Amino acid sequence: MTILAKFAPLREAYEKLREFGHDPFSVQFDRIVSPTEGILGGRRTILLGTNNYLGLTFDQSCIDRAVEAVVEQGTGTTGSRIANGSYAGHRDLEAALARFYGRQHCMVFTTGYQANLGILSTLVGKDDILVIDADSHASIYDACKMGQAQVVRFRHNDPDDLYKRLNRLSTHPGNKLVVVEGIYSMLGDTAPLKEIAQVKRETGAFLLVDEAHSMGVLGAHGRGLAEAAGVEEDVDFIVGTFSKSLGAVGGFCVSDLPDFDILRVACRPYMFTASLPPSVIASTMQALHRMQEEPALRLRLTANARRLYDGLKGLGFRVGPEANPIVSIALPSREIAIAFWNMLLDSGLYLNLALPPATPDNLPLLRSSVSAAHTPQQIDTAIGLFAQIGRSLGLLPATKVHAAAE
Repeated sequence: MTILAKFAPLREAYEKLREFGHDPFSVQFDRIVSPTEGILGGRRTILLGTNNYLGLTFDQSCIDRAVEAVVEQGTGTTGSRIANGSYAGHRDLEAALARFYGRQHCMVFTTGYQANLGILSTLVGKDDILVIDADSHASIYDACKMGQAQVVRFRHNDPDDLYKRLNRLSTHPGNKLVVVEGIYSMLGDTAPLKEIAQVKRETGAFLLVDEAHSMGVLGAHGRGLAEAAGVEEDVDFIVGTFSKSLGAVGGFCVSDLPDFDILRVACRPYMFTASLPPSVIASTMQALHRMQEEPALRLRLTANARRLYDGLKGLGFRVGPEANPIVSIALPSREIAIAFWNMLLDSGLYLNLALPPATPDNLPLLRSSVSAAHTPQQIDTAIGLFAQIGRSLGLLPATKVHAAAE
């Protein structure tokens, strides 16, 4: 028996998945030609599963800044900021993000996953309690494993259950940190943040909101759900990523709490990971500027999300509770979901296949993420393919006629 033998059940399930056709975990594009199209097996394919919300990956000004930074500062930092020092761009980006959120402090991480992992595992210690939504992202769950705090889960998007659990912990001497997400990554639903903020105030807990999928999407200025809900003052920590609306890679945390900067010498994932290269810092800075200076991007994104959501719902598919840029349909079985995903890919549409146990309620999902760069025609083509394949699999009435959302 080898050290990898324990993964035999996973290997068996993976091989069975591949028997249906394409490997959903190893899709390899020939090349990416735009924020919304790639070449896959020599065929032009619509990209509807990339989280490229504002379509800035091919923005010429972002590309120009990245190229300039590579030429002037090289390809990488070759170490952590603790060991190799910070480049001017690191501090400039932290200052820009702090200004954007109206906060005093910001730490930039190399990935969004690392931001959650580092901040959460460091903030709460062995005498504290981490209170998380049951549908939290994997990075939040992994932070729970890495940290020493007691972990308590409350029912998804249920402020009453959160209050009950915090109330039971009222005599516990440690700090309580509540963690929710602006937009949840599987179904695209938002947290009831006004109600959660009220619970936070009443119980004396701290509140962290992961705005990874809501930055650049929600709020009058794109600051996320906390801005949209009008509760920014109640949120002690905001975590986000550069790999969604800002079209790059990296993560951050902003806060107004005094002594926040001590985390730079307490947070191991920050201390011992190589820092972001100058090119990523430069493109992210420009994308942040573009996001603030061009609110029309957010308006186009919202319109595209509504068009897809209404189109799929109108066909009769079971969609999530809200029309956000993440639009998922739930399917009755794992086999149907895999077959549907393969047929979409063969028809020139790429999106995400999400399977239990990584999905809410253990339902197989076909997950789309819309971009401001999608054209109405691309959205309608996607809806048409969903209709055609849904009928062929017996999921929709054969006589159902699609009328595109206006």
